[in-house]
Amino acid sequence: MTKPTTGQIGRLRALGKLTELALEARLVKLRRAAELRDATCAALAVLNTPRPAPEGDLPLSALARSNLLYDLWADRQRREMNLKLARETALWLEERADASTAFGRNDVLNRLAHDLKARLAKLPPKP
Repeated sequence: MTKPTTGQIGRLRALGKLTELALEARLVKLRRAAELRDATCAALAVLNTPRPAPEGDLPLSALARSNLLYDLWADRQRREMNLKLARETALWLEERADASTAFGRNDVLNRLAHDLKARLAKLPPKP
């Protein structure tokens, strides 16, 4: 087993800072993807909320036509939003996997630096 050096610790720390920056960037992307997905879910929930009955004296045929037109419009909107939600969910899953990988890399480098520093501390001082 080779003796660790302070240069190795310095390089690991520098790599650790890079992986930390990469992790932060991935978390920002993940947060953005989650916000887009959440906004679409909220819009879809609003669209799925039952409409209040119209007030006033409308002829039954006008009321039925109005309801039918709204239902057709709402169905189109739901289809579009569901497709958008599927794309946003796929993006969110990709970003989550990337963030998980970045977290793992950062964690491994931090552990290596910590272990190397501990091994260096156990070495006898140079004469």
